[in-house]
Amino acid sequence: MDKKYVIAYDVGTTGVKTCVFAVSDSIELLGYASEGYNLYIEDDGSAEQDPDEWWEAMRITTDKAIRAADISADLIEGISFCSQMQGFVGVDKDGRHVHRAFSYMDQRAREELKKGIAHGVQIAGANVFKLLKSLKITGAVAASVKDPVWKYKWLEANRPEEFARVHKWLDVKESLIARMTGEFVMTPDSAFGTELYDIRKGEFSPEMLDMLGVKHEHMPKIVQCTEKVGGLTEQAAKDLGLKPGTAVFGGGGDASLIGIGAGAVGMGDTHVYSGTSGWVGTVVDKSVVDATAMIAAIVSADAGKFLYFAELETAGKCLEWVKDHLALDEIGIYLEKKDVSESYESKYRSLYDYMTEVVATVPAGSNGVIFTPWLHGNRCPFEDPNARGIFFNIGLNTGKSDMIRSVLEGVCYHLRWFIETQDKKVQTSSVLRFVGGGALSPLTCQILADVTGRKVETVDSPQNVGAVGAAVLMAVGLGLIEKVEDAKKLIPVVKTFTPNMENKKVYDKMFEVYKRLYSSNKKNFADLNE
Repeated sequence: MDKKYVIAYDVGTTGVKTCVFAVSDSIELLGYASEGYNLYIEDDGSAEQDPDEWWEAMRITTDKAIRAADISADLIEGISFCSQMQGFVGVDKDGRHVHRAFSYMDQRAREELKKGIAHGVQIAGANVFKLLKSLKITGAVAASVKDPVWKYKWLEANRPEEFARVHKWLDVKESLIARMTGEFVMTPDSAFGTELYDIRKGEFSPEMLDMLGVKHEHMPKIVQCTEKVGGLTEQAAKDLGLKPGTAVFGGGGDASLIGIGAGAVGMGDTHVYSGTSGWVGTVVDKSVVDATAMIAAIVSADAGKFLYFAELETAGKCLEWVKDHLALDEIGIYLEKKDVSESYESKYRSLYDYMTEVVATVPAGSNGVIFTPWLHGNRCPFEDPNARGIFFNIGLNTGKSDMIRSVLEGVCYHLRWFIETQDKKVQTSSVLRFVGGGALSPLTCQILADVTGRKVETVDSPQNVGAVGAAVLMAVGLGLIEKVEDAKKLIPVVKTFTPNMENKKVYDKMFEVYKRLYSSNKKNFADLNE
């Protein structure tokens, strides 16, 4: 089979990971580079990013990744994306953003949500008549303050001059495709994320647009994830150091592609992701919704399939918070503030490695300490932007190591809650494919196995599986494989973790308390954070 060289941009919440692959009868990672950018979070609930910072990070990493791959840029035949989803980017007729992009984490549009759907007789926080219509047409409902339609309505209500300049409503990767090609498109998985997409007809629903007050002309053309959208313009090619006309494919969102890159592509396969955010996804063949738990089957990047999907806003972000605020000395009692990896005598690659080794000495259950990972609100199985993190049951003997381990366990408790909630509607798999940066830690993998009582599998470079999924889509688009599911044999398991059932007994008790912490503190959260 002919070898094709492609680039996949994994556009995340905190940075871009750019991967150069050689694709033939295997997917080989040749070069890799990453670059961070800002997430602008304010007290009003806003969470924004600057698309120019995305572009600059892509420019820097494209050059570095191609150099690392040791190939000529002219050999690149395809470009695609795996990106964060449910953002909102209004662009003008030239494909340039007219405001800073609204992240999926943005939750300022509370008034727009109330006016648009959270009024009258309600079920799960949504007007019953609008909810039923939405579920029938889209398979989902815009009942969360973080859903992009309310970001659109917030811009309309609060920044009318910017709103007047909007030519098309795009998601994150689609705004980058527009800058690359001049084409205004959305893939079905991104379109589904707007809650305006007719899942049976494969188009934006005029009825939904009218019901939620969205201008029809703002919606872009629908293209398939494996489809070539266009070629790089002269300017985009110059910026990125690639040849003009290089094929740009639709790509997919992170939620729909990470499972593909994990190899969890068969019907009923369940994957667990822990990166900045976290989720559990199970492949199904039809639309499934649990409105009371805020879980829905999203449209997959693999045409004809759905992914029953439950999301946690802050997973790995909690560990980053721990690194910055618990693991490092912040009191100023030391003459020098170094992370352990900077010491000449250190055997650790990073502070994360050090943290992991230290907390491995703490017994399962963190000596009774429980952490709730709701640092930026929570989406499911309960929706509450006011929810926050808790360290619960701290005593005189509690140390930092207990607290740090409890953060790892708290994220895993929430992932177990997702799995058990999904099992009420579908059958999740007995073996979990675990990916994302969290899967790099054997300790975290074992905790997940122990907390859930299920076998956990990992793959090579689990932090890059989104880019691998994008490479799979390009392999289909370039005619190297016939269908997405054919890629399963190319993504083997490298490690397996079997649950320790003695630890699970401890976690079962802790988990029951964990689930009660939200209901016990719901009013407290509201009093402090509304």
